[in-house]
Amino acid sequence: MNQPPSLISDSLSSQWDGLSPHLIASFYEVKKIKEGVWQRSNDTDPKAVFAPLTEASMELSLNWQSPFEHAGPESRAPTLLAMLQSGALQPVIDAFLGNENPDRSAIGLAQQRSNDFIRQFEGRTGITKLNSTQVFNGMPPVKIQVTAIFRAWDDPTKEVEEPFNKLMEWALPVKLSPDGSVLARSAQAARGNAGFIDALVPSIAPTTIALRYKNRIYSPLVIEAISEQMTSSIDARGRYVELLVPMTLATLTALDRDDWVNYNALKL
Repeated sequence: MNQPPSLISDSLSSQWDGLSPHLIASFYEVKKIKEGVWQRSNDTDPKAVFAPLTEASMELSLNWQSPFEHAGPESRAPTLLAMLQSGALQPVIDAFLGNENPDRSAIGLAQQRSNDFIRQFEGRTGITKLNSTQVFNGMPPVKIQVTAIFRAWDDPTKEVEEPFNKLMEWALPVKLSPDGSVLARSAQAARGNAGFIDALVPSIAPTTIALRYKNRIYSPLVIEAISEQMTSSIDARGRYVELLVPMTLATLTALDRDDWVNYNALKL
């Protein structure tokens, strides 16, 4: 896999002679050999697609939550606590009790005591280290955004059309059953004309692939989204001579430390 695409059999690629192999990404089909082990086998597609990437980024979304966030008094009386903390409640009390001199009336004395009590709340909050503590609550599969580029020097079919078509094959389901009726398939299975598995889940999902780029192997992946720039340049026969292919790849599961070490194992 470290050789240039032109030296590898069953490669689908444009001509990139002189470009460092580390800058050329390879996509190929993989299957589960055993639990936790995915690699190429005799049953996988022997073809591999090679292309440099004009854009490539990986996004990990880690779900941290604060389950105790609403345990404070702010969640039970948010407006009252906000007025106490900011001092906005004081004018309300003054307007209600009036502006009597605290030395001349019982109302004024009550007002003074009220003011002293309310001032204790100013600048204070119910947030603590406990109700601000975050806990890890899982993570979705990792997303990889890439844009592969294909361009033709000699043969647009082999250098652009065939590599793109192979990526589309991997992205699409292998086979969708034309019969949408479970009852019809169950009847066929009861008569022995079809198996129980074929009757229950008759279609075949898209294949899993691997991405090798800059001495890292990301596997297994699925193609969640792929785009065809239909306004790309063509030759006199209508074949693409250049094509940018944006793709969204996703891991099958969330990743842990061991997975990340395995991705970078080729660099060690």
